Amino acid sequence: MSGTVQDTICAIATPVGEGGIGILRISGEKAIEVASGLVRLRSGRSLTSVKSRSLYHADILDTAAAEGTAGRAHASRALDEALVVVMRAPHSYTAEDVVEIQCHGGPFVLQTVCEAAMRRGARLAEPGEFTKRAFLNGRLDLAQAEAVLDTIRAKTAGSLAIAQEQLRGALSKEIDRIRESLIRMLAHIEAAIDFTEEDITFIQPEELAAGLQQTMTEISRLAESCREGRIFREGVTVAIVGRPNVGKSSLLNALLQTDRAIVTPVPGTTRDVLEEVLNIRGVPVRLLDTAGVRPTDDPVEQEGVRRSRIAMDEAELLLILLDGSARLTDEDRGLLAQHQNKKRLVVVNKTDLPCQIEPAELAAVARPAQSEPACAIVWISAKTGDGLDALRDRIRRMLLRADFEPGEGAVVTRLRHRAALLKAHEALAGAADSVQAKLSGEFAAMDLRVAIDALGEITGAVSTDDILDRIFREFCIGK
Repeated sequence: MSGTVQDTICAIATPVGEGGIGILRISGEKAIEVASGLVRLRSGRSLTSVKSRSLYHADILDTAAAEGTAGRAHASRALDEALVVVMRAPHSYTAEDVVEIQCHGGPFVLQTVCEAAMRRGARLAEPGEFTKRAFLNGRLDLAQAEAVLDTIRAKTAGSLAIAQEQLRGALSKEIDRIRESLIRMLAHIEAAIDFTEEDITFIQPEELAAGLQQTMTEISRLAESCREGRIFREGVTVAIVGRPNVGKSSLLNALLQTDRAIVTPVPGTTRDVLEEVLNIRGVPVRLLDTAGVRPTDDPVEQEGVRRSRIAMDEAELLLILLDGSARLTDEDRGLLAQHQNKKRLVVVNKTDLPCQIEPAELAAVARPAQSEPACAIVWISAKTGDGLDALRDRIRRMLLRADFEPGEGAVVTRLRHRAALLKAHEALAGAADSVQAKLSGEFAAMDLRVAIDALGEITGAVSTDDILDRIFREFCIGK
C-alpha cells in the first residue's frame, strides 16, 4: 500500500450506485480534525466535544473550497445534510479515531464529500486498508480479518455461519491452543538442552511422542475441514449433462424456480453452457446447463458439445440426466461410462410418464464394480417437481460429510490456512521421528519452531508484508 499507517484515510464505505444512504468513513489520528472541517452540527456543538458512538444531525460544508478562493472569506458551500457518528480509539473498527458521515446515497454527492475530506488532509484509502489497520492495531487477527471478507461475500446461511464463527475467533482460538501446546513442548525440550549436565528430565520421551501425535491428529482434522470450508466460501460447480431433449434445461428451471433456460420439444435447443448460482440446502452451487451431447454435423452444435465436455471436466459433481420414458441409448451409456473418477449423480427424469428404463439395468450400467466413487440414482419429474427435494438432499450429501454442520466449531476455509497446517504437520512428523530415534533434543526443537511459525501464519502472529498485501488487496475500497 502506498501510504503509511500514520495517515488519516477516507473512503466511501457503501456500494457504487444510488441508494437511500451512503457512508463516508474517515479513520486515523486526525479523523476528528478532518471531519470538523466538513461537519457543522445542527446543535451548534463542536465535533470534538460530542459523545462517542452517538448519531448527530449535521450539515456537510466544503469550507476548504471557500477558504481557497483568492484568500478571501466566502460562505462555505453546502454539500449535504447528514447524520454523523464519532467513534474514538480504541473503540472503533480500526481501533483508531473514526468518523462516519451518513449522507444521501447518490454517487455524486458521496464523491463530492469524499473529495472535500481529502482537501482537508485525508488520503483515499487503499482496498482493505481499514481492515488492515484493525489487524495491525490488534483488534482482529489475520484469520478474523479474512472472515470479514467472507461475511461480505457469503451467499448462503451456511456460508455466513462459517464466516461468523471465524470472525468470532473459533479458528483462531483453536490455532492458538494448538500453538501454545507446542510452545510448552518446545520449552521443555530447550530446558532439557540447557540443563543437560544436571541430569534433569523435564519431559519424558513417551509423553513428548504422545503429545506430538495428538497435535498431529488435531491438525489433520482441521486441514481436512478445508474441503467443506472452501465449498461454503467459494461454492461448488455442478454440471447437468445428458443427450438432447432429456430435460436438462427443464431441470435447471425447476431448481431455480424460474424460466431461465429456453425449453422446446426440439432436440438441441441449448447450444451453449448456461450458468446460474443457487442455494441448495445451504450450499452455494454454480449450476451449469450444458448442450446435449451427441454426434452432429452442425458446426454450432459441435461447439456446444465441445463446451459441454469442458464443463464436465471442470465440474466437481455431474448430474447425468436420463429420459425415464425411453430406453437407454448408446449416448446414455457413453455418458455413464465417462468420468467414473468423478462424483456423479444419475437423475432419471420424466417420472410423470410411463417408465421405460429397467432399474436393474440402469444400476448395472451406472454402478460398475470398479466405479469410484459410487454413483447414486434419483428419480424425478422436472415438470411436476416430484423428487426435487430428494435430489437437493442427495446433492448436499454427495458434496459434504454426513456429520458436517456449518457454524459448529472451527473450519478452515482457505488454501493458505491448509498449506500452513500441512507444513506444521510435516514438521511435527519430523520432530516425532527425531524423538523415536532418540536423537539430540536440538533436532525436535528445530522442527517444533517450524511448526509453531507455520501455525502463526494463519492468525498473523507470524506474517510478512507480502502476505498482508496479498490478503487485503482482495477487499473493496472502504473496508
